Amino acid sequence: MTFLLMIALLFLGVQLLVLISNLFFFPVLQEPSDTYLKSEESISILIPARNEALNLPETLPRVLAQTVRAEVIVLNDQSEDATAQILADMQQQYAQLRVIDGEPLPNGWTGKNWACQQLAEAAKGDVLIFTDADVRWEKKTLASLLELKKQNQAEFLSVWPRQLTLSTLETIAVPLIDQILLGALPYLAVKYLKPKTLAAGNGQLMLWTKAAYDKLGGHEAFKTDILEDVRMAQAAKAKAIPLVLALGGDLLSTRMYQTDSALIEGFSKNIVAASGGKLALLILTLLNTLAHTLCWLLIPFQPLWLGIGLMSLSLRFLCNLKTTRELPESFWQPFMSFALWHIAWQALRQKNLSWKGRIYP
Repeated sequence: MTFLLMIALLFLGVQLLVLISNLFFFPVLQEPSDTYLKSEESISILIPARNEALNLPETLPRVLAQTVRAEVIVLNDQSEDATAQILADMQQQYAQLRVIDGEPLPNGWTGKNWACQQLAEAAKGDVLIFTDADVRWEKKTLASLLELKKQNQAEFLSVWPRQLTLSTLETIAVPLIDQILLGALPYLAVKYLKPKTLAAGNGQLMLWTKAAYDKLGGHEAFKTDILEDVRMAQAAKAKAIPLVLALGGDLLSTRMYQTDSALIEGFSKNIVAASGGKLALLILTLLNTLAHTLCWLLIPFQPLWLGIGLMSLSLRFLCNLKTTRELPESFWQPFMSFALWHIAWQALRQKNLSWKGRIYP
């Protein structure tokens, strides 16, 4: 019992220390200065879209309404729903919108990487901004991105949007993204230490200078990677490309999954690679179960487990505070393990990854 208590204390203690540091130092997108209305560089906003008929009517007009001028290119990635028709209708309404049809997926590529590579080749901008079709921009989002880039003299910038959740499972599981980021990646280390492992990227929004993107070899250099965003960020750091990370705050948000089944499928696609393998995933799932759920059941046998439970709630509370989520959501934390086991079980037993009708080896 004492050994398990110490393991849980160490597991949560490290995360809390990192999170407290990130409360002060992890950047958040801010309203841009009033004078920042144009960019000295040409901008291309690039959106891969596969079966995005539910999202595009809401999200694409937001991207097209930016206060800074940019070309917007959407690639219809062999969609099987009404995506093509929606894009055709929008192209008639917005002069700056370009729509291109994606080529069939070649062997040896993941779908999104292939789509992004085609978008990059079609772009004319000095700055390339890849963003997902379910990400919601505000009018000043682009200006904020460019100002943050300029302030940090960055050639790579990646943002984690504020996560919008509706269902109970979303509310329990989706904020884990922020909790892992803010509890495991100290921003001061990202900024000042050299190891490439102290970097991350988020494919929901990645901004590159064209020169930096080409220096890495574009998405082609990462064509087989499921976690291409993380690998690209790490490669950028290894090549001393200046980078900056940020949270979306009030300027960038997303609802990642429309249904609970899509949530399970989407998380299970990435979680093994993100954990470092199936054994690592199993160990991390057990640790999370002990630190966030079993701790409450063990209090009658050892009152010190109450302290572990309170540390667990504090972790979620502080994370919600940083990401401007509702603070009462913290009380869902003890149930997080149930969602994690569901996702982990799906990931551990599947032989091939699948996403949006595509099977990956």
